[in-house]
Amino acid sequence: MTAAPADAGTTRLAIADGVATILFDRPAARNAMTWRMYEELYAAAREIARRAGEIRVVVLRGAGGKAFVAGTDIEQFRAFTADDAVAYEANVETYVAALEAIPVPTLAVVEGWAVGGGFAIANACDLRLATPGTRFGVPIARTLGNGLSAANLRRLSATLGVGMVKRMLLLAEMPAAEAMPAGYVEVVAADALEAHLAGLCARLKGHAPLTLRATNEALRRLATDPAPADEDLIRLVYGSADFKEGIAAFSEKRPPAWTGR
Repeated sequence: MTAAPADAGTTRLAIADGVATILFDRPAARNAMTWRMYEELYAAAREIARRAGEIRVVVLRGAGGKAFVAGTDIEQFRAFTADDAVAYEANVETYVAALEAIPVPTLAVVEGWAVGGGFAIANACDLRLATPGTRFGVPIARTLGNGLSAANLRRLSATLGVGMVKRMLLLAEMPAAEAMPAGYVEVVAADALEAHLAGLCARLKGHAPLTLRATNEALRRLATDPAPADEDLIRLVYGSADFKEGIAAFSEKRPPAWTGR
């Protein structure tokens, strides 16, 4: 593959008060992803998984407030061969799968644009917030003339429906957040975004972490297997100290004190 641009950007990870924040930091290029940024996203996802006991929610956002991620930097495709493309799509699958496998809830904060690879990243998150007018899409049929892997098409179809995916890909449409299917993204006024995000993080941090983990993992398995094994997940929650705490708290009419164990 070609070398990264001189402004290679960075994907930053910060962890504080139970919240991990992944920031795509290349605002001059609308946070278009370079190879380094993708690798740093993968490293961040692995680090969060390793430290899941101290993290309750993950927030992903783009620097600058103008874009989440405006795709993969096109300059990197100039000398691409078909072999490079196969390797690229395999790498993207590795990065997105690592994001999907994070064992705590993930929340994308999308401002401005989520295009191409940025759309794939936002789509892989559990929840999405967007400011009014934010647009999502993969308009490659009228821009680059490349394609999406079957794995990425499966993910988009699972969250948006095949009909919506066909419109977005075949017609190269870039629908606004307000036009996305119900439940896909919550639209929040720009001046209320930070307060709303803080409230969502507080709600997620207040819920039983093992329940959230088991739910997400079961859904992840169901995406590729209609009857996945789930005994380990059932044992995880029912055999936990948190389950005993939940029963005790319910009986005593008090809020439970979750520990994630």
